[in-house]
Amino acid sequence: MAGQQFQYDDSGNTFFYFLTSFVGLIVIPATYYLWPRDQNAEQLRLKSLRRVHGRCLWYRLRLMKSQQSIVPTLKKAALLFGWAVFLLLAYKVSKLDREYQEYNPYEVLNLDPGASVSEIKKQYRILSLKHHPDKGGDEATFMRIVKAHSALTNDESRQNWEMYGNPDGPGATSFGIALPAWIVDQKNSMLVLLVYGLAFMVILPVVVGTWWYRSIRYSGDQILISTTQLFMHFMYKTPNMNMKRLTMVLTAAFEFDPRSNKEATIRPTDNIEVPQLIRELGNINVKKKEPPFCYPYSLKARVLVLAHLARMEVSEELEEDQRFVVRKSPAFLQEMINVGCQLTMMANSRGGFHAPRLVTIENCMKLTQMIVQGLQESKSPLLQLPHFEEEHLRYCISKKYKVRTLQDLVSLKDSDRRSMLRFLGEEKYDEVMAVLGTFPHITMDTKLQVLDDEDSNNITAGSIVTVTVTLTRKRMSDIFEKEQESTCQGDEAANTEEAGDANKAKTKVWQNKSKGAKKAAKSKRKKLTKKKATPALAKTKQANGNVTGNEATAAAVAAKEEEDEASDKGSESDEGEANKDSPSERDEDSDKQSDTEVDEVAGDDEEEWEALQQSIQRRERALLETKSKVTHPAYSLYFPEEKQEWWWLYIADRRDQTLVSMPYHVCTLKDSEEVELKFPAPSKTGNYQYSVILRSDSYLGLDQIKPLKGKTTNTEQLIIVKQIIHTSTSSCHHK
Repeated sequence: MAGQQFQYDDSGNTFFYFLTSFVGLIVIPATYYLWPRDQNAEQLRLKSLRRVHGRCLWYRLRLMKSQQSIVPTLKKAALLFGWAVFLLLAYKVSKLDREYQEYNPYEVLNLDPGASVSEIKKQYRILSLKHHPDKGGDEATFMRIVKAHSALTNDESRQNWEMYGNPDGPGATSFGIALPAWIVDQKNSMLVLLVYGLAFMVILPVVVGTWWYRSIRYSGDQILISTTQLFMHFMYKTPNMNMKRLTMVLTAAFEFDPRSNKEATIRPTDNIEVPQLIRELGNINVKKKEPPFCYPYSLKARVLVLAHLARMEVSEELEEDQRFVVRKSPAFLQEMINVGCQLTMMANSRGGFHAPRLVTIENCMKLTQMIVQGLQESKSPLLQLPHFEEEHLRYCISKKYKVRTLQDLVSLKDSDRRSMLRFLGEEKYDEVMAVLGTFPHITMDTKLQVLDDEDSNNITAGSIVTVTVTLTRKRMSDIFEKEQESTCQGDEAANTEEAGDANKAKTKVWQNKSKGAKKAAKSKRKKLTKKKATPALAKTKQANGNVTGNEATAAAVAAKEEEDEASDKGSESDEGEANKDSPSERDEDSDKQSDTEVDEVAGDDEEEWEALQQSIQRRERALLETKSKVTHPAYSLYFPEEKQEWWWLYIADRRDQTLVSMPYHVCTLKDSEEVELKFPAPSKTGNYQYSVILRSDSYLGLDQIKPLKGKTTNTEQLIIVKQIIHTSTSSCHHK
C-alpha cells in the first residue's frame, strides 16, 4: 500500500496563492459594505431639507459633522491600501511558474496517443540525437526522453503509466500545504507555539468574554438591564406618577452614571456650573435623600434635562453633556412605557398589586414630546415654530383671533393669519408657513369586529374584540388648500359637512344602529314579552309538570330571546300565529326556522372566514415586508439628533384611568398604515365607552382622541339556555 507524504512550500510560491485568496475574501466584501458611497447622497438630502430644517440643532450638527469628518477619507484610504496589496499579490502569483505538470510520455516525444512502436523508436532516435549531452543538448531533457521511450516500449512500464500515471508503478500520495517550511522547522517551534498560544488562548478568550459580558448587561433595545429594573421598581412603587417624579426617575438611569457608561462624564467644573443652574431653575427637589435621586450623576442629568425644557443656555462643556442626556431620553421613556405595559398585563393576569395608572404612561408620552421639542408642559405648542417667542403669543390669543393651537393657526384665513403675524415680517412669515406646512395631519378611521364570533358585529361579554385603525398622514399644507376651498364655499355647505361628519361619528360605534332604531326595537321587545311570555310558560308547564322555578325562568328568558330575534327580523305577526298552532305544526315551523338560521350562520361563517383569511394575509405580508422606520424628519429646534415621526396608538378607559389595549408604537407611517388593536370585551353586559388615542412622540398638540362606544350582550348564555329549553320541550312532546 502506498504511503502518504506532506510537502511544505520550501520556495514559498504556493503560500502566495493562499495569501491572495485570504486578502481577496476580506477586501471585496469590505469594499461593498464600507465604501462611503452615500456621502454625496447625504449632502444632497441635507441640502433638500435646508429650507425647512435649517434652523434645527440636529441639522446644524449633522452638516458640521459631514463637512469636518475624516472618517470617510480614512475608510477610503484603508480600502485602497487593501486593494493595492491584493493586486500586488495577484501580480506575484501570475509570475510564478507551475511546479507541477502532469507526466505524459507521448507529449515528451511529440507523438499522438496510440502511436506504434516503430514510430516511437523512430522519434526517439531523432530526439536523442538532438538533445544528447554529447551533442550539446540538455541533460534533463534527454533523461525525460529516455524515460518516455522506456515507458512506451516496455510492456510493464506502459501498463503502470496507463493505470497509475507513473511508469514506476504506484507511488506515495503527496499533499501540498500552502505554508512556508520554516513554520514547522524545529528551530522555530517555540516561536510558533508562542504565537498560537497568544492568539487562541489569550486574545480570542478575552475578546469573546468582553463581548459576552457587555451583551448580557443590555436588553434587546440596547438599554442596561439595571436601568429597566430601576424603572420597574419605581413604576411599581408609584403607580400614579406626576411629571416631576417622572423626570427624576428618567434621569436616574444608570447610562448617565460614569461607573456604568464610559460616555457619561463628571467634570470638575460641575461643582460650580450645576449649582448655578439649580438656582436659576428653582425648586427641583435637590434636598431629596432618596437614592438614586440624590446621587451626583442623577442630579446633574435632571438639571440638564430641565434646563433643556426651559431652553436655558449652558456652557460649552455642559452643552456636550446635555446633548448626550437629551439624545438618550426618548429611548428610556419608551422603555418606561414598555415596563408600564408589562406591569399592567401582570396585574390583569395575576392580580395582587396595582398596575401603573393611565396618567403615568401618558406622562411618559408627553415628556417625550417635551424633550424632542425642548418645551415645558405649560408652554404653548405654537413655540415649536421658528421665530415664535413668549411675547408674540399675546397677538395670537387675543379676542380677535383666539389662536392657541396649531390647528387654530391652520384654520385661519390667510389674510387674518398674515395680519396676526405681521410682527414677523414677510421673510419670517414665509418660513413659518413652510415649516407649519410640513407638520403632520393624521386622519384616523376605526373599524370594530369580533373575528372569532359568528356575528362579527355583535360584541359578547368576554370575547376578543379587534379594532382595525387606519391612519392616513397628510401635510398641513394640504389642509391650507382645503381651508381655502372651504372658505370659497358658503356657510351652508360647511354646516352640511359638519353635520355629515357628526352623523358618521355616531355611526362608527360597536353596533351600527341609530338611537331611534334601538329605542323602537326595545319598545317592541317589551310589548312582545308582555304578551307572549305568559303563554309560553303555561305551555311549558302543561308539557312537563316537573318544571322547577329556575327552568320556568329559563323558559321565559328563552321565549324573550326568540321574540327579540323575531322583532329584529320584522316577523312579529308570524311568530304570534305560530304560538297558537298545534305542537306538530310548531315543530315543523321550528325546523324550518332552524334551517334558515343554519343557512344564515353558514353565510356569516363564510364572511368571517374571508375576513380572517384577509387578516392572516396582511400579517404574512407584514412579516415578509420589512418596512423602514425612516418616515419623516420631525421639526425640532433644540433636539441634538435627527428624530423620525413616530406615534403611539392605544385604547383606554379614561373614566377608570386604565389601559384597555397595549400601546402600539407606529414607526412606519409614511403615507398610510393599518394597525390592529385587540382587547377583551368587558365581562359584564351593558354600555361601555372607551377611547382610541393617537399620540405623537415628536410634536406637542397633535394628539387625537376618538370615542369608541358599544354594548356587550350575554348572547352565549342565552343560546345555551334556549338549547336546554328546546331539548326538554321536544322530549315532553315525544312522551
